[in-house]
Amino acid sequence: MKAMLAFKKRLEDQLERLNAETKEVQATLDTINTVLLEKGFKRGDIKEVAPLPASLKTEVLLPKSVTPPPAKPPIETPASASVPETETVIPLKTMTDEPLALMYFEKHSIHVMPDESKNFSINTPPFGNFLVEKVFAKMQEKDKELVRLGQLTPDKMFGYNIVREGDLIREIIIKNVDEERVKELKSSIRWTFEKMYEKMNSA
Repeated sequence: MKAMLAFKKRLEDQLERLNAETKEVQATLDTINTVLLEKGFKRGDIKEVAPLPASLKTEVLLPKSVTPPPAKPPIETPASASVPETETVIPLKTMTDEPLALMYFEKHSIHVMPDESKNFSINTPPFGNFLVEKVFAKMQEKDKELVRLGQLTPDKMFGYNIVREGDLIREIIIKNVDEERVKELKSSIRWTFEKMYEKMNSA
């Protein structure tokens, strides 16, 4: 009977985590749809955001961070277990195979290096109002709350740095992401740079 009760509790915990993840994904989709509609995109365009080109289907596996119960101290994950063993480079391209940027995975961070020939500016939408404010800031705020609750240590908190040359984006450095965030970031960054490229060409 004790074993059955323990198994039931594990299933309930797993269901609760899945429900939380579903709500987070839905909230992200709602945000993207809102931004797109505000910018005048048609609903048909919104549906095209989800699929990724075949060149982006490679999965980069990063171990998920462990979130301990609030009553217990945060669980520290050894550095050797929190990062991929090998470095990986993923090209980000438009739907027509035009190069946009490279995502370079290091031991403790992700480096996004835009195609230098494109001269992407921080002032070109939707870089600031979507990628920075809706994606990066949201992840950072969520981790700040976890730190406040004692469920995450400050050194494990999501962080980012935009390396600029004037207004031009030379590199984006992102720290402390798990597997689910890697997927969201890869999709959001590719979409952002593609829309920036389209605006630059139509100007």
